[in-house]
This record gives sequence, C-alpha cells and structure tokens, in this order.
Amino acid sequence: MFKIIAVAGVLVLMAQAAFAADVWPTRPIRLVVPFSAGGSTDLTARVIAEGLRPVLGQTALVDNRPGAAGNIAAELVAKATPDGYTYLVSGATMAANMSLYRNLRYDFMRDFAHVSQTFSSSNVLVVSPSLPVSNLAEFIAVVKSGQPPVNYGTAGHGSSQHLAGALFNHMVGGKMVHITYKGGAPAAIALLAGEIQAIFAPIIEALPHIRSGAIKALALGGRKRSPLLPGVPPISDLVPGYETASWGGISAPANTPPAIVNKLNAALAKVLTQPAVKTHMAEADKEPVGGSPAEFRQFILADIERLKMQVKISGAAVD
Repeated sequence: MFKIIAVAGVLVLMAQAAFAADVWPTRPIRLVVPFSAGGSTDLTARVIAEGLRPVLGQTALVDNRPGAAGNIAAELVAKATPDGYTYLVSGATMAANMSLYRNLRYDFMRDFAHVSQTFSSSNVLVVSPSLPVSNLAEFIAVVKSGQPPVNYGTAGHGSSQHLAGALFNHMVGGKMVHITYKGGAPAAIALLAGEIQAIFAPIIEALPHIRSGAIKALALGGRKRSPLLPGVPPISDLVPGYETASWGGISAPANTPPAIVNKLNAALAKVLTQPAVKTHMAEADKEPVGGSPAEFRQFILADIERLKMQVKISGAAVD
C-alpha cells in the first residue's frame, strides 16, 4: 500500500510539473544581472528582456545585484525557487570564479541549469588621453618600465576585464596595477575622471567615449579587427598568442523543469533574430550565439578549464 501511495504521489508531482511548464510563464520573469546598471552586461540584458516580452507574453524584469565579482547575483539565483521565474544573466566571470574563489558558496555547474549562450565578444584596450602613448607599442613600453605608473580598472576580481589585463601584463612583462570596481560602468567613470589610466573594456561601454575623444582606443583583445573600430589593431599583432574572449548567457537554478528551460531556450533563439537585438549586438561588437542547453553546458565546462590558466596568471585568489 505504501508503495502505491508513493508512486501515486510521484505521478501527481509529475503532472503538476508538466502543467506548470505547459502554462509557463503566467507572471513576469526576473533576470538577475551581476553588475551595475549601465555596463555592458546590463545593457545587453535589458535589450534581451525587452525582446522576450512579445515572445513570452510576459514582462522580463532586470534586477541588478552587483558585487563580489558576480557572486552575490549567482548565489541568489542558485538558491532561488526553481520554478522558471528567476534567472541569472551569466557570463565568463562565473566560469572564472570556479578557479578564483577558494570557498565559493555555489557551484556554477551543479547549481544551475544553463539555458542558452546569448553572445560572444572581445574587449578593447582603452587609455586616458593623459597617458603619453599613441599606439600599442608605446603603451607596452610604458607598462614595462612602470613610468608613468599604469593602473587598470575592472568590474572585479576574475571579471573578463581583469583576466584580459592580467594576461596582457604577464605576456609583456608589465607593471600594471589592478584596481577593482563594482561593474564596468563605474570603472569607465573612473577612467574618464583620471583615477585610472587604462581599461580592457567591452566595446559597448567604451565606444561613445572613444568617438568623443574622451579616451583612446589602442588595441583589441580578439584576433581580428572590429568594423566598429577598423583602425584599431588586435593586441596579438604585437603580442603573439594573446587572445581574450567574453560571453553572456542565461542560466536557471538547478532543478528548473526541463520543459521550462527548453521553452525559454526557444524564446531566446527567437529574440536573437529580432532586428533590435541584432542591431544592439552589432553596435556592441557582440556576436549572437544561441544553441541548445546541452551545447551551452559543454561550452561552459570547456571555458572553466580555459580560464583556470588565466586566473593562475592573474595571481588572484579569494577566500
């Protein structure tokens, strides 16, 4: 009798889960962004959220939870109810944190159901006009000599900006000093204010200031030039083998019903083809990706391994 009751209970739960997935979403969903408003991650999240509205028939709300290199947001989502209404705007920072933090209170693989990669991108090295350099070769000479001192700002330990800067510093034998902020936008403000001398910034954050002449673009982190900055060469032209990449995606708490994960994955695939989203990605020098949840999971596993080396080079470790 007990076994019959237990089986019946399981069947009821399965039926409830199937019904919930079938009608999902019945209320707004929340996209938790791990960085401050105005930065690259936030701007893209807001464009995607707006694109989801007509596809899902519900509002997607952006909730900024900056701090601790994305860990505040990631831990919040990892512990959220897996009902399909709370998601992490995930990225390379979370993959790096797996190696960076000794006592991480979540596991980026175990505690998440990864829905879809949304984009891949590279950074641009930008410097203050007050720094006496006009090209990458001159910048390398300055950071190697340490005169004048060069502080580079980032969105936090383990962020894509940090690892890009640390890898560059290592490969050229430089003396740059790492300064952390609570997001890309505050770091950009610090550069504009002259508090720091350089940033390895997402193009979307730096482009308006490059075009206005407020900062100078010296080189790109990827292996090819960008149509947005056709006159700016890749760092690898002078530093062979240098390459940094960033990416974004959407991840749910583990145990979110697979049917809901798949429905959101399909919705995101449609969003990435919307004209407004494609325009935003092009203007931000981000390449739309998409793909299945299984493909995204395998991508993250590989990226965790790739970033182990960069974290080691950065020398960063957090308890």
